Amino acid sequence: MVIITGGPGSGKSVIALSLLGELSDRGYSALHATGSRSFTETMRRVVAKGSTRMRAMFKYFNNFMTANPNELDVLICDEAHRIRETSANRFTKSTERTGRPQLDELIAAARVPVFLLDEHQVVRPGEMGRVADITAHAHSLGLAVHQVDLDAQFRCGGSRKYEEWVLRLLGLDGDAPEAWSDDDHFTVSLAESPHKLEALLRSRLDAGYAARMTAGFCWPWSAPNGDDSLVADVRVGDWARPWNVKGDRAVGNAPASALWATVPGGFEQVGCVYTAQGFEYDWNGVIFGPDLVYRDGRLATVRNASKDPELMRKKVSDEQADRLIRNTYKVLLTRGMMGTAVYSVDPATQEFLEKLLEPRV
Repeated sequence: MVIITGGPGSGKSVIALSLLGELSDRGYSALHATGSRSFTETMRRVVAKGSTRMRAMFKYFNNFMTANPNELDVLICDEAHRIRETSANRFTKSTERTGRPQLDELIAAARVPVFLLDEHQVVRPGEMGRVADITAHAHSLGLAVHQVDLDAQFRCGGSRKYEEWVLRLLGLDGDAPEAWSDDDHFTVSLAESPHKLEALLRSRLDAGYAARMTAGFCWPWSAPNGDDSLVADVRVGDWARPWNVKGDRAVGNAPASALWATVPGGFEQVGCVYTAQGFEYDWNGVIFGPDLVYRDGRLATVRNASKDPELMRKKVSDEQADRLIRNTYKVLLTRGMMGTAVYSVDPATQEFLEKLLEPRV
């Protein structure tokens, strides 16, 4: 088994797609799989480009519940941090609810399983895609594990320096936050308001760059209005915008959920972590909600300020919720390839960010 780790922009998905193409050219049976509907549907739409044969090469992790052992030569599990405890969901037939770990199904399906992941992108309860979990399971099966850790020299975009700054900011690496210092290849700025955040990103969009705005899951997510328009749920003072579409059908000019990050029209909605994860765009805007605020010298999480139903479950401990909220903002903050602008709805947090970032908006 092969495990490839790396942060955003380190080239994991480029490696995954290159591997898929190379193995297929050599005549090996290989498939690409993820646990993200947005990511898989985008691969089918963009990479497969209408080819039925190629479209079938992009699967979901739960497609291997009934696979025969070593059915494939190689199974490439991209975004493997999204591996779940089991593949069963509310639509699974009772005869298929075996309780078998999803990780076990993926390992068994191929002679060589490959897992590409970033541990700091585990954002949902029940996600099991950690190096230690995968390695322990492989060793229990007597399998050899080859681990490759990507570093800055492999990056396809973004900034390793910025990623490390984000880890410190969110308290994910044990070091204290520090002021941002310039990077010739990446820009970080603080917006004074959501109006100015949106204006900055729109100027980048108008200049021909890809740009999107995201936010912490701190506002309700309503179904469309009766006239098939989206509800402007994300409200900060007199500024309001809708979340991205929930389902697989476009609503007006707003694209289907899976295509929010990649097709025109997505800029007009605020993306959530489940839609943004797995994608990068040139310019990134992030609104810090009241679930992550500056208190007593550090950023603290406020679980009851979240509107994410996944975090409301009683089986999720406060410690787990704290980690998931921090990981959520790590994902949101690391989508930009050229720059990121941030704004916080909490005055104390905005003041804290101002000390770390020179206001440039």
